[in-house]
Amino acid sequence: MTSRRTLSILYTLHSWAGIVTGLLMFVVCFSGAVVVFKHEIDLWANPGLEALPRVASPVGPDAVLASLAERHPGVRPESLLAPDDTSPVWFVSAKAGPGEPRVKLAARADTGEIVGPVDSERGQFIRTLHVFLFFGPRWIVGFLGVAMFFLIVSGTVIHRKVLKELFTLRWGRSFRLIASDFHKAAGVWGLLFHGVIAFTGAWLGLAPVFERAYEHLLPSGQAAVSVARTGMAAGSALHPELEAMLAASAGAAVPPRAAASGGRAAVPVDALMHQAARDVPGFLPRRVSLRGGEGDGGRASVAFTGPLRDSLYANASVRYDAATGALLEKRDPRQRGFWSQFNGLMEPLHFGDFGGLVLKWLYFLLGLTPAALSLSGTLIWIDRRKHRRVSRTASAAQQSGPAQQAGPAAPRPVAARQPGPAATQPAVFGAASDPADGRWTRV
Repeated sequence: MTSRRTLSILYTLHSWAGIVTGLLMFVVCFSGAVVVFKHEIDLWANPGLEALPRVASPVGPDAVLASLAERHPGVRPESLLAPDDTSPVWFVSAKAGPGEPRVKLAARADTGEIVGPVDSERGQFIRTLHVFLFFGPRWIVGFLGVAMFFLIVSGTVIHRKVLKELFTLRWGRSFRLIASDFHKAAGVWGLLFHGVIAFTGAWLGLAPVFERAYEHLLPSGQAAVSVARTGMAAGSALHPELEAMLAASAGAAVPPRAAASGGRAAVPVDALMHQAARDVPGFLPRRVSLRGGEGDGGRASVAFTGPLRDSLYANASVRYDAATGALLEKRDPRQRGFWSQFNGLMEPLHFGDFGGLVLKWLYFLLGLTPAALSLSGTLIWIDRRKHRRVSRTASAAQQSGPAQQAGPAAPRPVAARQPGPAATQPAVFGAASDPADGRWTRV
């Protein structure tokens, strides 16, 4: 049984934690509810993309890169995003040169032809707002997730009559009472969802910080992590199937590649994408990242990331040497122990992008409730403080009233009058002094 003092302390901490983080919490929760429709928002902002054909078997990234090199020779591609059930096109992120702004281009899924720049990136804008708040690293949002989780736990302990508060909403009462009932009911109805969102948000924001700290504490942390992530020696030979694929295409016209090393043509990205699906069974490559070798000993590489078929894991990845096709790194959550599998579930559970449009709408509606809770909690706190100020003012007025009425001379007695109907009436509200003669009269 929680003591009254503990409840009072929790109530104070709950109130102040909500007030201090209220504005940022509202921004993060509201943007998080909207960002589940990130890709749909991009399509809505670019209606011309919906008119492009949807194909069951889109062309590979090499056709897109060839079209990009033909249409925009000076543009350097950085990443490609493959078509899916939502998007009917390839998306290409590219830069014209060092220091130049990044642009996003769309390419047809059936031919790979570049159709032009994407007019708006509202979806990415909202995601950046949700993940980074525009001004800081992701761990800031991670700390907000910790604060949200504390608010959930403390609110549950404070309001212990959970079943009773499920349906308590007293309309027609004061604003503070209605807002308080809504605050408690919304918190109870969305309790499980709010807990999942808070925990996964805190994990996604803070886990990389702890991971980097752990790596720095190890004597040979970087090498150990590299071996664990790769699953095989870096710079290993080409896979036999990839060699056969390259041999079959020998002598064919090679489209412009994403990167080259030592004067040799880079390995076709299409071949590496097929190889990635073989190296990680069930892997569905969705994003292609083209790295120029900065920070990796000058070695250009091609990396693929995406989900695993019939699984919630969305963080599988494979990286190859762009010049030789040698496997550099492989991450398969299913083969890396409990914590890797646990980490792989965090992002799908947080963003709800694993169950189609129906689940996205459910995440959107439930995701609005934490934003409403931060707003209603702030309004309740402001209204309570206003009522406290009014009460203190009234109390001070009542205490100073008798002192102001008291004087050096006692009030003169009222002359006796004959009893009558008016004289026998009781006092209605109280007594007041008559400034004319200082006598006490009924009012």
